[in-house]
Amino acid sequence: MESVSPDYARAHVLIIGAGPAGTACAIRLAQRGVKDVLLVDSHDFPRDKTCGSGLSGSAVAALKALGAWGRIAPLAYPIQGIRVVTPAGHEAVSDGGEDRHAFVCVRRVLDAEMLTVARERGVRFIPHFKAAHPILQGQRWVGMEDTEGRVIRADVVVVATGAHCKWTLSTEPKYSVHAIMGWWDDVPYSPHCVEMIWYRALDGYYGWLFPEGGRRVNIGITYSDRVKEPGARELFTSFLDRHYGERLQGATQVGDWKGHPIVYGWKLGRLWSPGRIVIGEAGHMTNPFTSEGISQAMRSGIFAADALGDVHDGVKSETEALDHYESTCARTFLPSFWASGAFLAAARTPVLDAVVKATQSSFLKNTIGKALSHL
Repeated sequence: MESVSPDYARAHVLIIGAGPAGTACAIRLAQRGVKDVLLVDSHDFPRDKTCGSGLSGSAVAALKALGAWGRIAPLAYPIQGIRVVTPAGHEAVSDGGEDRHAFVCVRRVLDAEMLTVARERGVRFIPHFKAAHPILQGQRWVGMEDTEGRVIRADVVVVATGAHCKWTLSTEPKYSVHAIMGWWDDVPYSPHCVEMIWYRALDGYYGWLFPEGGRRVNIGITYSDRVKEPGARELFTSFLDRHYGERLQGATQVGDWKGHPIVYGWKLGRLWSPGRIVIGEAGHMTNPFTSEGISQAMRSGIFAADALGDVHDGVKSETEALDHYESTCARTFLPSFWASGAFLAAARTPVLDAVVKATQSSFLKNTIGKALSHL
């Protein structure tokens, strides 16, 4: 039985998940003039989200395209440089350059602000809707039922449920890396500079320090699922002892350590079926090396909204528009994923040490600086 309020029992476009992918899609649909868009999420906002919270230049460009950057910029901490440390301890420091600024904006703030922008554009929102079962009419998705038996019917359902998505379409192999992180106050750090530290035990991956502004920093690691021993907490402890032991003396830990998986693929596979579109990390659109997924989430949400806008405007059929959505995601994201794979392979060898040790050239620093915008 449909128990959602009649005002919310039906939508033209239903978006499951109000993170950056879902809200970007909703905002773009409003920009395209598509009416009757409904966002649902299992949480109300603001809510905490375990994430490094870095915004690359590509993410900032997406926010600008959505008309949301003016609201978020005053709440974000600008990053203008990057410090890289290799497994052998060699260092390179790069200024990102005036055109390559990245930012840190904690997800509690970013997600809530994007949702506010969407609602200001006329998008409706229902919190505490825990999606459970798609509603089918033949092979077509026509809505979603939640764990309480409430039903929302829609012409199109956009799936933006992240790494734990039950409704992905791709049959391509998926892979995962793992992240664990914590927050501290009063850790000495260089203002407006992130740190990326390669640690041999992480199997080619890295640890980081992201300043969040004021007294607080986020420190964490990502590591391969090939790493079986030691456990996550032991691995993180050894990393902290090695690289931050002295700087953490006198610092205050804020809350508990938190971890989460990061899902990615070397191929994207299918991203739509009749009535269903998959966006963001639900479609494995996460950088395999940097684990950055916010920009891919927002951009895939924009691409999906543009496809639905073309259908709405009669420019393309559903099949033409959504096939184009798939190809656009592949063309946009896969080259950087493959380049990241090559970098990861190199990071598992002495190559990174040798390059950083031997080459303190402007080319190297320019290459590192580009990471702020393009990884």
